[in-house]
Order: sequence, then C-alpha cells, then structure tokens
Amino acid sequence: MNQPTEKFKSRYSLPAEWEPQSMVQLTWPHENTDWAEMLDEVYECFIHIAREVVKRERLLVVTPHPARVEEQLRQAGVRMEHVTLFQCPTNDTWARDHGFITVLQVDKTQVDELTRNSAAWALSTRQLVNLSTKIHLDFCFNGWGMKFASNLDNQINSRLHKAGVVEGEYVDCLDFVLEGGSIESDGAGTLLITSHCLLAPNRNARHTTKEALEQKFSECFGTRQVLWLDHGYLAGDDTDSHVDTLARLCPDDTIAYVQCTDKTDEHYTELHLMEEQLKTFRTLDGQPYRLVPLPMTDAVVEDGERLPATYANFLIMNGAVLYPIYNQPEKDTLAGKQLQSIFPDREVVGIDCRALIRQHGSLHCVTMQYPK
Repeated sequence: MNQPTEKFKSRYSLPAEWEPQSMVQLTWPHENTDWAEMLDEVYECFIHIAREVVKRERLLVVTPHPARVEEQLRQAGVRMEHVTLFQCPTNDTWARDHGFITVLQVDKTQVDELTRNSAAWALSTRQLVNLSTKIHLDFCFNGWGMKFASNLDNQINSRLHKAGVVEGEYVDCLDFVLEGGSIESDGAGTLLITSHCLLAPNRNARHTTKEALEQKFSECFGTRQVLWLDHGYLAGDDTDSHVDTLARLCPDDTIAYVQCTDKTDEHYTELHLMEEQLKTFRTLDGQPYRLVPLPMTDAVVEDGERLPATYANFLIMNGAVLYPIYNQPEKDTLAGKQLQSIFPDREVVGIDCRALIRQHGSLHCVTMQYPK
C-alpha cells in the first residue's frame, strides 16, 4: 500500500454496508461488454436498480455513453436530479470489484479524548463519521485472477477522483489485488472472507498466507479479527468463491448465509461444511453469531451450465435492502422474509436478476456503495 507511515498513526475503519451512505455506483453495460447479445434484458435490470437507489440516495453511473444512459433513465422515470453521469471507457459492469473500497480515517488522539481507554476501538462507524476523513483505496482488479480483461476498469477510480466526483482522499493501492465482493466488514474490526479466493495465487503471489493477509488487512482496514471461511462455492461462479455470494455480515452480530438442504444438490456438502464452520465463529466479545439461513435457489441452467444464482448477493442501502430474485416465487418470498427479519426497519425490495446471473454475477456484484 503506497501510504505515508505517519498516516498509520490514525485509526482506519472499513464501514459496514448498513452504515449511512452517500451514494451507490453502477457501471453501465454497453455493446462492447459481454452483455452485447442481451442488452435490452440487462438494461431492464439496471434501470430497476437505479430507480430504487435514487429513492433513497444519490446514484453514480459510470459509462462510455452518458447521453444514451441519461435518455434511458429519463424514459424510465428515474429522478435525474439524484443521478451523476460520468463518462469513462469500461471493460464490464462489476462495480463491486473494480470500485473504490472506502475506509474512514480517524485521528486516534481525537478518539482518545472521547474514550480515554482502549474502548476507542469499539466506537461504531456511525459515531466516527463526524471525526473521520474518507479515504478511497484504489486496489487492483485483475479480472478475478486474469480470467477477463480489466485494463479499462482499473482506470475508473483514478478518473473519478481526478474529476472530483468522489469526495475524500485517494490512495493508490494498485500493487495489491483486492475485490470488494471478496470481503465483508462489520465496521467494528471483523472481516469475513473465503480462503479459496483470498489465498488464490492468481491474486497476490506475495501474500499467500493467512498471516500475511491478516497483517495487510490490519494496516488497510484496522481489522482486529478475520473470519476465514474454508468451505462453500457456487457452480458457475467466476470469482473463486467471493464471500458476498455465500455469507454476509449483518447488524446485531448476525450472519446471513446460503443453506442447502437438498442432499442431491451438488452444493450440499460444501455448503453444509460452511454452515458448520459458521457455527464455530465468534464475535470479538466471544459470543456466537446469530445465523439466518437463506434458501438455496433451484438450479438455473443455460446451455448445459448451472448459473450462480444466490440470495446472499443483496445490497444494503439507506432505508432499504435490495435483493436478487429469480422467478422462483416460493424461494424468492422466503429469502425476502428472512432478510426482513434481519433488517426490520428497512424496506426489502426484490430485483429480478436472471439477466445478471447469465454473466455469472448478481445484484451486489454490479453495485458499490460509498459511505457518508
């Protein structure tokens, strides 16, 4: 991380997704992406996401064709006063993985004045907002281990910063590969990640041990503990098992996770082992997590390939949770009810994401939130 040493005298915190947000980013599909043969279908999904976002916060749209996207959004009745369009060439649409990972930086002397003891580390992100500076970390995205082109997507963040579209400091972390979908934070020092993804040699050849990565996360995010999931996968997934497709940290020491109860399903063994491992995880206070299962979808198959449909790929926003649905009424409804039990004070909204899984991602994958 290309960072002056003195900055590590300050506290870093990676906000939880449920903390207050300033905006959500979408990187819009176009004819030079893998969506070329199904643009109308994926546009419908993106427009639905955009419509829900602008009801609650600002929307940033990155696109090579801002006039075209503006016309699409206006025709769909999206409130354009809440939309920022930014012109930029792109390879694809996975904002979660090529977007900034934003941390809050707090001068520990200020925190200590409030707490006078080690409880400073227990302050919530909400309490830190008024004492913090936003730091936008620009990590390298290498197309999930050099599977896909990413040269244009790797330039988006620096262009956004140079244009003044995002507020806060910019830090070049392009010497380290890290995708937003591969990490989950509770905002209080805990990360949830998968060993299959983070230890993959096609990411960071110099950081291939848990100890090395935990040190890196401590430096970048102020992490105090890392929960390593050693099991779980989805057929058709390109990401080497991103955690946001499997298990999600939620408020009140809760983890939502994909549960497979069908022993004939190819995922059963790995997801059962994942569930058993989740039961062993403890909070920083030594308490077990409240585990809330999300149903495993029925198999969605195209051209003989099972697609990575998952209800874990939801987006938490100001006042709402947007979650993917797949035209499976019983399971779509059950997933929504489970999420409503976790987020009783937020509106839970289903978004048809059958188009997104045809390119092996879902709702959380195409969005990136920015904290206030």
